[in-house]
Amino acid sequence: MARGSGSSKSYRDWEAERRRQERAAEQARQKRERERKAEEQRRLQAEVSARDTEAAERTRQIEARVETLETLLRSSLDRDPRVQLASLRQRADVPPLDLGPFAVPYPAPVWEPPAPPGRLQRAFGGVQRYEIALRQAEADFARTQAEHQQRETQRQQEVITRRRANQQRVAAAERAAAEKNARVDAMQAGLRSGERHAVSDYMDLVLQASPYPEDFPTERRAGYVPESSLLAVEWYLPPPEIIPEHKLYKHIKNRKAVEPTARSIAETRQLYQRVIAQIALRTLREVFDADPNQLITTIVFNGLVRTIDPVTGQQIEPHLITLRATREQFSAVVLNEPRLKPVECVRRHFHARVSPHPDELEPVKPVMPFNMADPRIVDPVDIISDIDQRPNLLDLHPKDFEAFIQNLFTKMGFDTKLYQASGDGGVDCVAYAARSVASSKIIVQAKLYTKTVQPTHVRDLYGTMQHEGATNGIMITTSGYGPDSYKFASGKPLELIDGAGLLALCHEHNIPARILPREKQP
Repeated sequence: MARGSGSSKSYRDWEAERRRQERAAEQARQKRERERKAEEQRRLQAEVSARDTEAAERTRQIEARVETLETLLRSSLDRDPRVQLASLRQRADVPPLDLGPFAVPYPAPVWEPPAPPGRLQRAFGGVQRYEIALRQAEADFARTQAEHQQRETQRQQEVITRRRANQQRVAAAERAAAEKNARVDAMQAGLRSGERHAVSDYMDLVLQASPYPEDFPTERRAGYVPESSLLAVEWYLPPPEIIPEHKLYKHIKNRKAVEPTARSIAETRQLYQRVIAQIALRTLREVFDADPNQLITTIVFNGLVRTIDPVTGQQIEPHLITLRATREQFSAVVLNEPRLKPVECVRRHFHARVSPHPDELEPVKPVMPFNMADPRIVDPVDIISDIDQRPNLLDLHPKDFEAFIQNLFTKMGFDTKLYQASGDGGVDCVAYAARSVASSKIIVQAKLYTKTVQPTHVRDLYGTMQHEGATNGIMITTSGYGPDSYKFASGKPLELIDGAGLLALCHEHNIPARILPREKQP
């Protein structure tokens, strides 16, 4: 009976221990599961936080880029655009002559005769051995001296060669510095006198020095027309792709992904228009402020983009913005006004043509092609006039000049007729340009002048154009126009072509011509 009672107790103890172990194992399992779930929760929270951070950072980068684009104008207003020509002067900078291992002469050999024999050595034939050793030492020394002399001669020749090469480098550097400084001096003198190439080159420096984002093109050109105190600027704009494609990034939690929100086409187009309008306004400010002697009264800004036509696959360069502004017009604009709307400003105040769909590369017609001011093409005053056989337009009779203009427009593809204008007796040329539906009538007035055309003539041309029912009016002169003429022509179907522009047209259509005032003729 006692034995059975003990067995029963042992079984109960064993069963209790088993249940205790099972409970402990279950508790351990539950603890591990809780820890696993907690770790999984932490991992999921970390992933959520990482995606939130990624979305916020990528959105911040987009916003920073947009902020840079939106403040192209405002961020530049504190910068002085002038280029200090003195800083362009150079000094001949050549490293000092380094002869290297050839700078120090080779050490001369030292005579070390053999030791003479002692008394005991002389008794056993030492004298003969000494004389043999002495002759051998003398021969070795003579050979060493000859080798030393040869090496020293070669060293001295190398020194001479290196000194001569260094002198040539110094002379070349001095010539290059002198030529550069001469160009700087010539530019300074040309800026004082209003010389075409000097002003153009200086304004090239001003445009190149203007800092823009690194991914913006750096190709910019300036052409000065002293006859009209006009500077034409050709500026290669960044393509529409500079506008961030996306507006922001969001963390889509149910997809566990960071996804972009696309910027609308309308918003992209408007932002890009604001960018190119800011570039135009910024360029006007920098040119007028950098003009050292106020030689420039009018600026033509042509902004174009070099890209690939997605339809044809060919490279194209459409103009996306063009305007003409006088110094007086520009001085009325408050650029640091926070509420300034760049696109509306250039359109309303300067009658700018801004592409309505720049994202589609829809071009606008420039108010004046840059080649009409490009100093590489146009130079009305020929410095080699004594051997230049081109006809001088200023030597023509007014009637002949009018016929010349008619022939020019005929070569340009217009149907032309000479037209006797009323009023001051000037003769106009009427040009017709065929179109797909109708033809356009253009009144062309020629002015064989040596002085600036007065604004009244431009107003008269506009009145004649309206009276004749013409679609456009063009005035061509051998001289230039003032800012009031350009101001009146802005926003009207009038085109003013000065002497430089006339020569550019002649050059384009292979018509030999030059404009050389009589006082400059040989």
